[in-house]
Amino acid sequence: SSCFSSSVPLCCIARRRYLEEGKMAQRYQISSDKVAEGAAVPEKVQLKLARNATLAEEKQKAVDAAKKEREEQREALKKRAQEYQKEYAAHEKQLIDLRREAKLGGNFFVEPEAKLLFVVRIKGIIKMSPKPRKVLQLLRLRQLHNGVFLKVNKPILQMLKLVQPYVTYGYPTLKTVRELIYKRGFAKVNKQRIPISDNSIISDKLGSHGIYGMEDLIHEVYTVGPHFKQATNFLWPFKLSAPRGGFKCKRHGYCEMKGGDWGNREEAMNDLVSRMN
Repeated sequence: SSCFSSSVPLCCIARRRYLEEGKMAQRYQISSDKVAEGAAVPEKVQLKLARNATLAEEKQKAVDAAKKEREEQREALKKRAQEYQKEYAAHEKQLIDLRREAKLGGNFFVEPEAKLLFVVRIKGIIKMSPKPRKVLQLLRLRQLHNGVFLKVNKPILQMLKLVQPYVTYGYPTLKTVRELIYKRGFAKVNKQRIPISDNSIISDKLGSHGIYGMEDLIHEVYTVGPHFKQATNFLWPFKLSAPRGGFKCKRHGYCEMKGGDWGNREEAMNDLVSRMN
């Protein structure tokens, strides 16, 4: 239309484009100019008033649409979170029933193999040979007390063998995963470390993989779902504190008779993470 000719400032054109896309609708202030009754209004002012009225209408539509979409997403996320809780409870109940059944029959119950690892770096870079240093870089453990979630498979276990004296790892519970992501979780957006202050940060980056909020993210990580790689890559490596009460002896392995810290500590990892979180 004539009111959006080339004489219109670029900021107004950008503003309209954002409104049409439904982005940042509340950010722009649209002036509401009033004209006294019976006063002669110049043509340019008339064009400006018409333009502002159109922009205000579009802005309101965009705000309403965004609000409705947000409410729908929140309701869907709430329902999914309840389904996840039922799924976790059913899985726990199934394990308890199988243990009881095995005990009544006089058999041994073999616990299911863990699918998820949480790995923490416990040593610095001094006197480290190039190969373990490169492996730690590949695992994204670049700093002391950094932690990452990893999938249990042969390549990962082979890599962990190469860096055994520098890391400790184990099998996190749902409680540990949830506490880590809620308390220490930061997103990687445009190679920047961004606090996860809103579900929109997650949905913008992982919405294409069906992950729209914190509970979706926790479920994907804990169950090692089909988009585990994208979910863990979205999370910045966790920056943990030194453990309350300190380490026992970092020079020795956790499984050694003397006792130490590095290596696989299986379920005992949850106690260490709770002291570091």
